[in-house]
Parts: sequence; C-alpha cells; structure tokens
Amino acid sequence: MTLPTPSDVTLHWFLPTNGDSRGIVGGGHGADAQLGDRFPDLRYLTQLAQAAEYNGFESVLTPTGRWCQDSWLATAALLGATERLKFLVAYRPSLVPATLLAQQAQTYQELSGNRLLLNVVVGGEDAEQRAYGDYSTKEQRYGAADESLDLVHRLWTESDPVDVHGDHISVDGASLARRPSVVPPVFFGGSSPDGIETAAKRADVYLTWGEHPDDVAAKLETVSARAAAYGRTLDYGIRLHVISRDTEEEAWAVAQKIYDSIDPGDVARAQAGLKTSQSVGQRRMSEIHGRGEGFVAGGDARALEFSPGLWSGIGLLRGGAGTALVGSHDQVAAIIDAFRQSGIRHFILSGYPHLEESFQVGEGTVPALQRRGVTVTNHEAPVGTADSVRNSA
Repeated sequence: MTLPTPSDVTLHWFLPTNGDSRGIVGGGHGADAQLGDRFPDLRYLTQLAQAAEYNGFESVLTPTGRWCQDSWLATAALLGATERLKFLVAYRPSLVPATLLAQQAQTYQELSGNRLLLNVVVGGEDAEQRAYGDYSTKEQRYGAADESLDLVHRLWTESDPVDVHGDHISVDGASLARRPSVVPPVFFGGSSPDGIETAAKRADVYLTWGEHPDDVAAKLETVSARAAAYGRTLDYGIRLHVISRDTEEEAWAVAQKIYDSIDPGDVARAQAGLKTSQSVGQRRMSEIHGRGEGFVAGGDARALEFSPGLWSGIGLLRGGAGTALVGSHDQVAAIIDAFRQSGIRHFILSGYPHLEESFQVGEGTVPALQRRGVTVTNHEAPVGTADSVRNSA
C-alpha cells in the first residue's frame, strides 16, 4: 500500500520546558530530568514562542513528564504573547479524567481562539507513571487512552449527556456547558501493536520518531492499513531534530561540535536508564546508535549517520526523539520532501539552541523547500517578501 503524497508540509517547532542549551539537553521519554544552560523562565519561553511564530511554524510541541514543566500551564502563559501560533500540548490520559480533559480543552480553545492541538502520551515507563500515582500497566494505559479519547470526542461533539461504563472509565451524565467550536486535532504516537491500534482508531495525526526512511515507510503503511479497517484515513507526522546550514560542511561542523561536547560518562548513564524503557519506540531509537556503543570519544560525528543526512547522535543523551536532519538547507529540504512523498505532512522539528535554530529553518530550510516547489503552511509567499508570513500577522 502506498500512502498518498500530501500536497504541502506543515512545520512545527518544540518548546524546551526543561531548559535549552547549545549542546544536547537530557530528558525526554524515559530519561532523567536535566536542565539546560538557559533556564525555561517565562521570558525565555516567550522569546521561543514568538520566534516560532515569526518563522511561520504552525505550533510548538510542549512535552509532558517529570523532566519538564507542566505543558498546560506553560503554554497558557504564552497565549497573550502570541497571535497565530498554536500549541501542541502533550498530556497523559491515565492522569486526567476524560471529562475534565474535555473541559480543559474546550476552555483552552475558547480563550486562545482555537489554538490547541493535543499530543497523547500514554506513558511508556511504569516507574514514572507510579510517581504520579498511576499503577496501571502499559496495556491497561492503552485501553484507558482508547476509552478516554472516545469519551472526550463524544463530549466535544454531542449535546446530550453521556453515560459510559467501560473497562477503564465509568461516567454518568457527563456533559460540557459549552462544546468547542473547533475540535482540537489529536496527535498520537506509538510503535507497539497496542499503540498502532489505538492510533488507528482515535488519532487524527499518527506520529513517528525519525527512524530509517524505509522503516518509517513500513510503519506508516501498517498504521494506514489498520486505520482503513476502521474506515478511517489519518494524516502522518514525524519528530526530528535539525541542523540546517548554508553548506553541508557547516552543518556537520555543528554536529561535530555537539558530539565533541558529549561526556562518555553521561552517555553511559543515559543509556543505562533508557535500557530499562518499556517503550517499543524508544528501543527502536536506541538501536540506531547501538545503545551508545556507536559513541567514540574524540571520534567522527558522522560515524553515526545511519542514512544520508540522518544522524543518531542526539539520542546518545536524550530519550524520545533522538535523530536529526543534518545538511545544507537544500539537503535538509530534500529529505523533508522525500518524507513528504512517503506520506508525511507534519514535521515537528527542534534544534539546539531552539531560539537560534528556529531562524535557520525559517530563513534557510523553508526557502529551500519552496525552491523545490513544496508548499509550506504559513508561508504562502517566499520568506522575506512583502506577502510572507512575517508581514501577514
């Protein structure tokens, strides 16, 4: 099965609510908390959000977990400092009652002017879930997410009170005083069979981390087939870091500088923690760099290039998304375009430090995509022209 090629791409950015740095900041899925050199106070997060808006990103993904700030509060604090930018808020269904989540989302939509997107994180680590008081198994969490998303959607779209008595959720007479005028799109990632099945039933956008292009294509075909079994068609997205520069040599020099700053002891500690992860997606990420075995202190960063222009060095220290696009603006645009042709519309990108790197993408990668004839959301005209996104707000 070949997925249809989207006619355009939508670029999203990342809000590092655990701090930012010129080097890799630990944290992420299944990893211990670390703070970057730039503390994530309101002043810095405001700069990041405004830079993302200025550079035409559709939204900023805001993570959830013990290692970062609360995603709802952090993004709500930025609504008044932005005008168009949306917020892709990550949350865990097992930690929020479905009726409350539906109400929170409705309120957010009403107060923000419909600028909410939702990223469902089921939770791949039992230990972290228990720290929040959730003693369910991963299988149970997927079941709860399925029932929660079903109930939430009904509360958003139905006027009559809802009664539900499932395996994980029971409510009587659930309803909202007001329903959202725009239902928030649901982004959902998961590489396990349960994750794929839940996404096929409930997601609007299926997300994958940046694996080898052949593996990504195979996974998306599996998800598409399962969605079709439910009579559904999904959009697709990918989560990647990016180092985009005027030339290939400049980009790899930046990657090398990041690589040279990595302490072998930090790699050992990070990989020891990630080794216990129950997440199938995290296991696939870690296997790309051999669970840290591919790291050689003082070595060549490019030794971790696992596909042309795709680098696994970020995952040496960071859980979750651990791969990066590296190359000239034209090369990075070509890889994005290739992923688009495999069926991907949404690209959730990030780079260290996030403030400066947002301009590298906005001023370098976006024009390169446009030169290839790719339509980029929020960039109806070439960057820098009188009709570009920066002058349309």
